[in-house]
Amino acid sequence: MAAMMPSAMHPSDAPALPLPLDHTRWVDATRRTAVAALLALIALCLAWELVLAPLRPGGSWLALKALPLCIPLAGILRNRMYTYRWVSLMVWLYFTEAVVRGWSDPAPSNWLALAELLLCLILFAACAAHVRLRLRYAPSAATAPS
Repeated sequence: MAAMMPSAMHPSDAPALPLPLDHTRWVDATRRTAVAALLALIALCLAWELVLAPLRPGGSWLALKALPLCIPLAGILRNRMYTYRWVSLMVWLYFTEAVVRGWSDPAPSNWLALAELLLCLILFAACAAHVRLRLRYAPSAATAPS
């Protein structure tokens, strides 16, 4: 009888790697980057629609687009893994808006859209790296004391 081939392991099923000395520094750096990018994205959305390039003098209702970004702020500040995961998906809505407005809006709005696009990419990269590092170096359930 032929030997059975082991099935491919899912990355989260792999045993935890020993912690390198700089592990916590990298996790903390990705956390700080995610917080900074999220706060900068909120500030940019508000400034863009209220002061820098509003559609109407005195501000625009589009400033309300900053509200959904405020929801995950508490979870990111509390370092909740689930929040990092869904923020890395939600940020693509803002990325799409930035691409559309960067292509179609006149200056200075198209430059603000480019700034939004860069902040979205930074936020996504920080969240994805944070989740990946925390999962990679998480203590294994098999070796945890009961």
